Amino acid sequence: MMMFGFITKAQYNNMAIPDTLSGTTFNLNIKDTFSQIVASGNQTITAGINAKFWGPTLFINKGDTVRMNVKNGLNDSTTLHWHGMHLPAVMDGGPHQVIPPGTLWQPYWKVQNDAATYWYHPHLHEMTMEQITKGIGGLIIVRDEVESALPLPRTYGVDDIPLVLTDRDFSASNQFGLVPYGDSMLTNGTLRAQYNVPAQVVRFRVLNGAIERSYNLGFSDNRTFYIITSDGGLLDAPVAVTSYILHAGERVEILVNCSADSGKSIDLKAYNSKLIQNVAGGDLFPNGPFANFLARKDFNILHINVVAQTAKPITTIPTVLRTITRLLAANANTTRYLTITDTIIVGVQGVAFVINHKLFDINYDNYDVPLNNTEIWEIKSTSNFGHPFHIHDVEFNVLSVNGTAPAAAQAGWKDVVFIPARQTVRFIAKFDDFADPLHPFMYHCHISLHEDEGMMGQFIVTSATSGLSALSKDQGSFTLYPNPSNDKVYFNFADPNAKVYYITILNLMGKAIRMLPQPEWQNGIDVSSLANGVYFMQVTDEKTKTVITKKFVKE
Repeated sequence: MMMFGFITKAQYNNMAIPDTLSGTTFNLNIKDTFSQIVASGNQTITAGINAKFWGPTLFINKGDTVRMNVKNGLNDSTTLHWHGMHLPAVMDGGPHQVIPPGTLWQPYWKVQNDAATYWYHPHLHEMTMEQITKGIGGLIIVRDEVESALPLPRTYGVDDIPLVLTDRDFSASNQFGLVPYGDSMLTNGTLRAQYNVPAQVVRFRVLNGAIERSYNLGFSDNRTFYIITSDGGLLDAPVAVTSYILHAGERVEILVNCSADSGKSIDLKAYNSKLIQNVAGGDLFPNGPFANFLARKDFNILHINVVAQTAKPITTIPTVLRTITRLLAANANTTRYLTITDTIIVGVQGVAFVINHKLFDINYDNYDVPLNNTEIWEIKSTSNFGHPFHIHDVEFNVLSVNGTAPAAAQAGWKDVVFIPARQTVRFIAKFDDFADPLHPFMYHCHISLHEDEGMMGQFIVTSATSGLSALSKDQGSFTLYPNPSNDKVYFNFADPNAKVYYITILNLMGKAIRMLPQPEWQNGIDVSSLANGVYFMQVTDEKTKTVITKKFVKE
């Protein structure tokens, strides 16, 4: 069920607000769907998570352990990446954690992130652009004690409003074109969106979920608004601006004081006429796949109707949010030097954008990062185009952009940073957890087209104890009991120190039914939901990564 505003005007459509899920266990069903996005004519072929387009906003609390039951109901394989979350690589949902059609993937992790707006989306190699275009994704809102103690708006859909920004190209039959830029702005999946907000301080949680386009945010009356978070949490204090460029994959939370505006209307706009040629959305192409109606134009994102205050309104902007303890360059163990270039590569049509002069190879680990390393990543661009650079696993602090300290709104915790054309950006991060010799984390341009074409790399977090050890006589040897079972299956290992890294349950035809990364196997594996029959339990050993398969019967 979607929530809508109350004022209806012919030129606007009431903006949808994604449903919410909260708690510690989340059931997410990815599925192929149809949506009536254009008011008349054919429905659009889309995909969604528990919905026809997009997915629910997940509310989670810092310190909780959350469990995701992700069912792939698509006709294609997919993945689901928890963008910005600090979690084990095997739970991360990158290109290595492929979920086949009909399979249930069950990652879990302890939430260590600060309160902020994060998101989840597909990350299947060479298919990310297509699957995001169809509408697969959703927001994650983390709560913590620091944010909860502040006098901020937080009534979801009333004075705390999510805005997912993207654009699409529609054919004459209302179908999405698989192109980097669309001709039509979508806000929360709504064309020409409008929404009612109360006459008080309103919080907008803004995600740039576009395939490529950047958005130069501002209001039609040039009013001041206040940035209170970057990707990974609250800033030290609100930053007053009249415009802000948000690049693909980035999130920002803003406060807008509408206390004196009851009965008025204002527009949140993209002032993209001010973007330059080498920023996504400012590039002008007369024809071809990059040509689009919105190129270097100003256009509406949201028509805002200001209505009466709520019962307990927030009417002032706080002056202080928190104190950020930033990482210090002097404490860095390593500096890594990366390059972004425009390269002609045999077999690739036109110019390819690449990192370190190499297209992505899913079987090649670009870096080994020692556990607990504090590292500076220096990214030098000789590219003639700007790229939003995203790294998995960690939030980082930007140290400099072309030798200059970052702007105040960029000086908090980030997981996406814009690398301007022909400039150098330095950031610092600490890799303080989740060593794993088998599963890497990714770094890449967050323009989906670019990452699909190979503008991506990967790194392993290593420790002295995380390498693959020799197989002992009893390592990995186990039996299953009770077998047959109608409830739970337990393990009896010959080696009392054995640990399980991964379990895949296969049916009799060898198809994966369930995928359980780092399962809590000591409590037994629940098989009660399986249909009666014969199955195989494929177990990967923690120490050696040896895979052993045993048959069991569900009755």
